Amino acid sequence: MTTARDLLIVALDAAPRRPVEQGDLSLALAGAELIDLMDVRALLLDGDLIVPSDPPVTDDRLLAQAGSALVRQPPYESVEDWLWRRGRGLSATYLAGFEEEGLLTRPQRRWLPSWTGEAALADSLARCEAADRWAAQEPVLATLATAVGIRETPAGELPEETGAATTTVLAAVDDAVTELTAVRQRRAVEKAAFDNVWRGP
Repeated sequence: MTTARDLLIVALDAAPRRPVEQGDLSLALAGAELIDLMDVRALLLDGDLIVPSDPPVTDDRLLAQAGSALVRQPPYESVEDWLWRRGRGLSATYLAGFEEEGLLTRPQRRWLPSWTGEAALADSLARCEAADRWAAQEPVLATLATAVGIRETPAGELPEETGAATTTVLAAVDDAVTELTAVRQRRAVEKAAFDNVWRGP
């Protein structure tokens, strides 16, 4: 399992209590992919620039797709640019992948967040492994979950062995989600003002 997959599973399990914005989750999944790609030595960070190395050796189709999407010619892409480019619609991509693999089911008459397309997690080894990692409060997964609002409390300080590159990615995810939240709030205010104009005094 990858961090990205575990994050989606945690988000789906938490959705009835803590609905997650699809855009926020997509940004966090893109960040999780970078961390997963670093773990398989498919890239390294030069400051905040993503420098690819060999294509990832992985059986995970979604992670392989992420590796193929890396910009492989200078000037390399920044972490921030990757989050916005790769993150566009990424939660839907992962949901489709989960459904193809049988990790999602479509039960009838059950409350589900709208962005799942009314699909729910099936009982699986992947779900159990993600639940174990979540219960253990693994720092990287917990930090990503905090960024998208699954956890109320901050994840706490990352252990020293986390490394500067992972910390850079996690900080970029938090900044991007904060920016997206501000955009949503601004649009909501503008829409309310527009509606008031048409409604009249």
